[in-house]
Amino acid sequence: MKVVPLRLAPGDDLRQTLETWMGEQQEQAGCVISAVGSLSVAQLRFAGAAEATTIHGELEILSLAGTLSPDGAHLHIAVADSRGAVIGGHLCTGSLVRTTAELVVCLLPEWHFWRELDPATGYPELRISPLAPG
Repeated sequence: MKVVPLRLAPGDDLRQTLETWMGEQQEQAGCVISAVGSLSVAQLRFAGAAEATTIHGELEILSLAGTLSPDGAHLHIAVADSRGAVIGGHLCTGSLVRTTAELVVCLLPEWHFWRELDPATGYPELRISPLAPG
């Protein structure tokens, strides 16, 4: 296991930056351990929804969890607005960092994650296999 801290700057797309970063790594599997910071725009897809919902405002990142693979990510986020109301869902591209996003990411060098379309769900779902000792 390899733990990597990351800091994203204002205006960075949270999901896109994580996917791009993962695609640049030698490792083929990862996950988000911790995340704090803020967003000015959150693009969230709620359970069962076909499209993302856009939320604007001063949003605090309370939680971010998910898996990372070279061909994509599956990330869920919870954010609080300026009144403390919490909302969460599937993190989509277009979610923009407001002041900072401080992340701790875990890379898993002994595993290979990739995504394949699952006919049962209609989504590209996670596939997992151990890497052969090399």
